[in-house]
Amino acid sequence: MMRLPRNIKIACNNGGLTHYGGILFFQEFLRVLQFRRFLAQRVEDFRPHHDYSLSPMTLAVMYPVILGLDRLENASLLRSDVTFQYLTGLPGYPDPQSLRRFLLHAPPEFRHQLHRFNDRLLQEFIHRPEHRSRLILDLDSTVVTVFGRQEGAEVGYNPRYRGKRSYDPLLCLESNSSFLWDTELRAGDAGTWAGSTELLASCFFSLPKDIRELRFRADAGFGYNPVLEHLEQMQAQYAVVARMSTSLKRRLCGLRYQRFNEQWEIAECEHKVSEQAPARRCVVARRQIEETEPQPTLFTLERYAYRSWMTNLPLTPAGIWHFYDGRAGMEPRLGELREHFALRKIPTRAFEANALYLEIIRLAYNLVTAFQRTCLPEDWQDLTLKTLRYRLFWLPGELTRPQNRPILRLVNSPVVRGWTEKILHRIQKQKPLDA
Repeated sequence: MMRLPRNIKIACNNGGLTHYGGILFFQEFLRVLQFRRFLAQRVEDFRPHHDYSLSPMTLAVMYPVILGLDRLENASLLRSDVTFQYLTGLPGYPDPQSLRRFLLHAPPEFRHQLHRFNDRLLQEFIHRPEHRSRLILDLDSTVVTVFGRQEGAEVGYNPRYRGKRSYDPLLCLESNSSFLWDTELRAGDAGTWAGSTELLASCFFSLPKDIRELRFRADAGFGYNPVLEHLEQMQAQYAVVARMSTSLKRRLCGLRYQRFNEQWEIAECEHKVSEQAPARRCVVARRQIEETEPQPTLFTLERYAYRSWMTNLPLTPAGIWHFYDGRAGMEPRLGELREHFALRKIPTRAFEANALYLEIIRLAYNLVTAFQRTCLPEDWQDLTLKTLRYRLFWLPGELTRPQNRPILRLVNSPVVRGWTEKILHRIQKQKPLDA
């Protein structure tokens, strides 16, 4: 009979242990890229005298996001983790109040510089591991509920917490690479397309020069003439859900529909989104609603449910349908940003500081995505950050120094040993940024 352990003593005196041994792989990725040098050359430090320069301080705010510590207060756990500090090059990790003061005291110009730095990173990463000539950008907004008196948080559309104050950030993601292409923090009562043209202008400004084709997808919140007009002026192709205006509703029954599949019929027409707007191509699909079917979420008219898109794409109506349905992949990415990249954990009461924190979240998201796309095994490409933490970043480790040479000891497993060698090999093949 197996005996259970008894009289075990606990001694909390081993300074070589860490919960985050796997973060070494990510830190090695940043080292090979020469990330700190690249950041220091492009962002000016706004603090004259501090223990931490700008690059380490930005990383100190970013690491709690990546490691799942969520709130800045939980970053205090890293202050006692000497091994983590050694692996990441952040000795004497700043306390949470220092991280919060860093966000609060940063001038708006610093956020703009970090935004341009993120754009420059994307121009580097978008062609790794292979060169790209076409981008597909998906636009959307998301509700971030707050539970305090944060500046700029207002009562607006909030399906989960009705009547609660919130922010309503605009987000733009690149479909094929999953990079977070651009962001803009907005008040919770912002209009559906408020700030869209500014976001689009920023997206166009950050495009690599060798991109030959650009396509956009968006829901009905962006189906307004200024947005469509801006896309057309920049010679971008788009498929945007059409708003069910009165003029469009009147035309639905008179269109000549063709059978698309067993349930849906499809047609197209010319439609003006407003009286002053030019006529644009509109693709409409409909299906008959069964009597026993519950009320659908789509627009309905005379026992038909409808879908419609404004578009300038040179595709058949069926091609427009399939192209827009690819936007469904954006929803899990938005959920990952909210739940796993601490987007819901608003750190301060100041709007500018929270906008800067959103830019740091964008930085963390794109660095993790680039690390995942270029350095991790093929079957790890679609893992969420939560799963990546369990498999890699949260690997416990022990730092030892036999013959005064640092060795990080991970679990004794042939599986871990196998993909450790592959990951390190792929990291060493990376080229420094702007090389």
